[in-house]
Amino acid sequence: MKRLVLMLSFFLAVLTAFAETPVWDVQSDTWTATDGLGRTLPDAAEVGQPKPDKQIGMFYFLWHGRHGDQGPFDISKILTKDPAVIQNENSPLWGPLYAPHHWSESVFNYYVGEDEYVLRKHAVMLADAGVDVIIFDVTNQLTYPESYRPLCKVFSELRKDGNKTPQIAFLTPFWQPEKVVKELWKDFYSKGDYADLWYRWKGKPLILADKNLFVLAPYQYDFQSKIPSEAAQGHSVGQSFVSEKPMEQIAVPIPTWATNDSSATLALYEKTPGGKKLSSKKFENICDNHWYALEFTPPLPAGSYYLELTNDKGKVGWWSTLKEDKFPELQGYKDGKAVNEVRSLRLAAETDDPETKKILDFFTFRKPQPDYFAGPTGPDQWSWLEVHPQHGFYTSENIPDQNGHCKKIEQVSVGIGQNAVDGKLGVLSNPRSHGRSFHNGKEPPPEEQDFTGRNYIEQWNRAFELDPEFVFITGWNEWIAGRFPRTAPFHGSKEQAVNFVDQFNREYSRDIEPMTGGHQDLFYYQMIAFNRKFKGARTIEPVKRQDITIDGKFDDWTNVSPEFRDTIGDPAHRNSRGWGKDSQYTNETGRNDIIAAKVSYSEKKDTLYFYVRTKEPITGKGEPDWLQLRIDTDCDAETGKFGYDVVIKPENGTNVSLNANELELAVPVSALKLKELPKQILFKWTDGIKENADWPDFTRNGDTAPNDRYNYRAVLP
Repeated sequence: MKRLVLMLSFFLAVLTAFAETPVWDVQSDTWTATDGLGRTLPDAAEVGQPKPDKQIGMFYFLWHGRHGDQGPFDISKILTKDPAVIQNENSPLWGPLYAPHHWSESVFNYYVGEDEYVLRKHAVMLADAGVDVIIFDVTNQLTYPESYRPLCKVFSELRKDGNKTPQIAFLTPFWQPEKVVKELWKDFYSKGDYADLWYRWKGKPLILADKNLFVLAPYQYDFQSKIPSEAAQGHSVGQSFVSEKPMEQIAVPIPTWATNDSSATLALYEKTPGGKKLSSKKFENICDNHWYALEFTPPLPAGSYYLELTNDKGKVGWWSTLKEDKFPELQGYKDGKAVNEVRSLRLAAETDDPETKKILDFFTFRKPQPDYFAGPTGPDQWSWLEVHPQHGFYTSENIPDQNGHCKKIEQVSVGIGQNAVDGKLGVLSNPRSHGRSFHNGKEPPPEEQDFTGRNYIEQWNRAFELDPEFVFITGWNEWIAGRFPRTAPFHGSKEQAVNFVDQFNREYSRDIEPMTGGHQDLFYYQMIAFNRKFKGARTIEPVKRQDITIDGKFDDWTNVSPEFRDTIGDPAHRNSRGWGKDSQYTNETGRNDIIAAKVSYSEKKDTLYFYVRTKEPITGKGEPDWLQLRIDTDCDAETGKFGYDVVIKPENGTNVSLNANELELAVPVSALKLKELPKQILFKWTDGIKENADWPDFTRNGDTAPNDRYNYRAVLP
């Protein structure tokens, strides 16, 4: 009976997810904005109409506040205090060895994963930017339910009001995903929790995991290996072993010592060296420390075998350990001669676990490729980050021909920066790594580094060449990296006493979420510009006018269009702990939830009319940060602060009417210091934000319509 109830609950949740719900479409792709470098977002005339077959995913991190309560240790602030501290691992400025360090401070401070104020801001900012799905990083064997459940709760609340939010998916461990996938299935997907948020790709919820590691269950000899036993070019390392079950696959982990142009051949023989050859396969451009496999259809019978790895080119080996008595059936070989080593194997047979079979049928699997250089090693793989020029990843239905041409590329990754040094996976703290300014194959010197995102531009240009269905962007909010010593086993780590692999400072980092200071929100708007170029945008509807009487009745606004909309439920209050033991963040500036606005003009074209509507009755009149209308009359961001030539405070006007949750006002064109009605204006309503606000205020405080730096564009006759 209990099982039946669970099944009914699951199907009810799924049906609810597909139920028809009203959508409050704010049409953010028609909003305009000019960033701090004077770059204005493209519109439909520049990028074309919407392309519904194009999708964008954003790498998203759940780990904030989940790895201890020390800190925050801000690398950028530490380097400002002592620029030479990178060569002093014992400096008291650093946090403990291996402890998470922030590369800098988010515009939302050093937040933790359950801060619902931040989660609401993320949902709105990413939806406005055209991001379809956020892909959670659970690659380190932790699923972070303490973070993803609050996020799902906040996203669902926004959706109940009709808002769009990104959907969700998970990127699981590259080599051993079984634990994480089964945990996500047991704790989340099998229960039908938040099914309306599941991102569906090719008809099923997407999960980035190696499907073969579920289809084929490992059953022997996957032990901890410490010795990378090397095979010189033209030479071999091998292993005899016993398979206790019919064998469908055998895989080995191959180190290449951070090189990426090696090739090797795996060959399987009967019993011992010199036996009958049963199977072989050559592998090109081997990825360091990846598992490589031979597959057998039909399965080979249980029995004794010998597997040999031969170096065809470059530098390859086989992860091994010293021979122990508990593995008497294993014997390592080098060039056909027995040695005192045994090597890690992963033997596999088809799983007969019914729960695993449910998982296999439930998801659309895409195998994540961890390597930045190798590209796809087969179909149905996705990349998360690559160096330029990135590869196109394809499906089993669109395998490239012998010339490498593919009819349809499914996925391409695009990144802000990459921890790659001299063509190898390395540390971002190395000055030769691929920072935000990296382009044309090199990282410029510090005096030539800037905020223009040349790395990101180069990566997107490659994506446009490949024209995929899906672009995976890395990333939104990683922010932290562990501190490693000079002796850490990463390429490029020997040149400084202190090392950070995945994040380091403003230049050597890969987050798009706006930061405090530095490049501010430049990469956010640069992302939006590229997203629009990839996905297209809708055309702005010209204003359909009506003479308006300012009488507080509002019925004469009915036929005026367009209606300029804003997110419902976004002026959130904040009261949450931050990173560290004693931090607490509060923000109570959210007051009136602005949800819609309109513009009209008189028949004589001598007066502009403005209308604004909030979710609840308008409060706070008389307070200095009450409702304000900011107008850019010449559509020039260089005139006036953030382009606003006029800021109107309706409470000070004589031709204003307020009734419950609606307000209207008339503004003579002459009062805007204009001789005639302009062809278009940009405008924005704010509440809970002071007149002299800086850009972070539009993101952090009160409510703005439209959100953040955006403006509405009213096209007039």
